[in-house]
Amino acid sequence: MLKIYAAALLALLSAECGAPESRQSAPDAPPNPTGPRAVAGAAYRIDSMQSELRILVYRAGPMAMLGHNHVIANRTLGGWVRYAGTVTEASFALTVPDAGFVVDDEAMRREEGADFAEETPEHAKSGTLRHMQSAAVLDGAQFPEITVRSMKITGAQGEFTAAVAVSVAGHESTFEVPFTLEASPGRLTASGALWVHQSALGLTPFSAMLGALRVRDDMRIKFRFVAATL
Repeated sequence: MLKIYAAALLALLSAECGAPESRQSAPDAPPNPTGPRAVAGAAYRIDSMQSELRILVYRAGPMAMLGHNHVIANRTLGGWVRYAGTVTEASFALTVPDAGFVVDDEAMRREEGADFAEETPEHAKSGTLRHMQSAAVLDGAQFPEITVRSMKITGAQGEFTAAVAVSVAGHESTFEVPFTLEASPGRLTASGALWVHQSALGLTPFSAMLGALRVRDDMRIKFRFVAATL
């Protein structure tokens, strides 16, 4: 029995937020009439030095105490924004390189409070990162980046919602993403947070020992995207 527990614990420590059941090569995307519109106006580029995507992943199950909550972040973002002064007529596209993810930066864990107060061993950090970049999850060798493209933006007075298409390892999903926008000459800052189910992204949350050790399907996503005029 102890060997079973040890094996399950090792699997949990080396697991990220889940693995998809299967992966296929993504075909060349045909023109999408619901994709971002060509909008006249200033072109902006994402400032990777000022932007961040942060993902909070939570342990679950009767044996959850054997696992860890994780803070996973990416500060190597790319992309563009087309904005002519009216947010609802803007469009954007973002790229999130798989190789840019960092697991459990200590400063970030402190920022996220009590759920992330415990120390994460180095082998748990490296194992989580290695698993999430593997062919079983993000499949970085075949799909080196996650992409996000706008489809429609609604809202007013600084509070907006973007309908976006997200592609993760060849699986595309659509989401409604709330965000606030601060606009100043030559600079845009969009920020927000939402809960997303891994299964909605085509991922299968990790589970072992009939669910006694598992990762929650829902995860918290926080973001701050800064764009500057070209």
